[in-house]
Amino acid sequence: MEVIDGQWIMHGVDWDDPGCVHSAEELLEVIERVGFLPLFANDVPGFSVENLTDPACWWCGDAQVDPWEWRVTLTKTGKVTYGKFFGKKAGYVSKKWFPYFANFRRDGYDFDARFDDAKAELREKRIMDLFWPQRLELSEINKKNLEKEVGNPVLFSYEVKEMAGFGKGGEKNFEGTCAKLQMEAYLVVKEFLPRVNKNGEAFGWSVARYTLPEYLWGYEFVTGRYKEKPEESRDRIIAHLRKEFDVEEKALLKVIRK
Repeated sequence: MEVIDGQWIMHGVDWDDPGCVHSAEELLEVIERVGFLPLFANDVPGFSVENLTDPACWWCGDAQVDPWEWRVTLTKTGKVTYGKFFGKKAGYVSKKWFPYFANFRRDGYDFDARFDDAKAELREKRIMDLFWPQRLELSEINKKNLEKEVGNPVLFSYEVKEMAGFGKGGEKNFEGTCAKLQMEAYLVVKEFLPRVNKNGEAFGWSVARYTLPEYLWGYEFVTGRYKEKPEESRDRIIAHLRKEFDVEEKALLKVIRK
């Protein structure tokens, strides 16, 4: 996608092209096969939802064919997660490949350890503490009824902003801080839901609800590649992607780098 004379220009394929993806179900198959898929075009040809879809369908208002709306459907499957994972821009990571992604991006650190080593800012911690209070033991992340124990396993983005003290007179750069936590694989989008007014009526665009990947798939699963060096996880990701895309390693690294 690029901006020309103030207009967004999408670069995709025609609906009748054999390589065109026509539905959320078809896109899910691609994500599960490839493991990673940025939303918009980048330096690797074909490595994005944009490259695989008809430009005329974006923001058309028809959830069946609109790739922008598919994120609402796909995040409900439990098979992929969504977030600003690629250069602080949105995209998908499959469940299968998320442990490799987390180990690579986190450098093997749980967030608390990262903060204790002064590798994370206080405003990041204020967001993380909303979801994962200090009193919660790591082993408890796999227990049933976790919502009752923690209280905030999922929060709307505007709730996170308010509760973490961002906004007028408070912390700055909320969007950038959330993007950083997503880039480091600590925070993901669980789902998109519309806001609800005081009468219980839905209105407006669907809004992201954030959570920790550990709440989606369990702590042991998400940290399952901590036993290997982050560089090993990175190399596994690159080797896998090179089976799908005939490009040099440095081009792929530019997209998935930390």
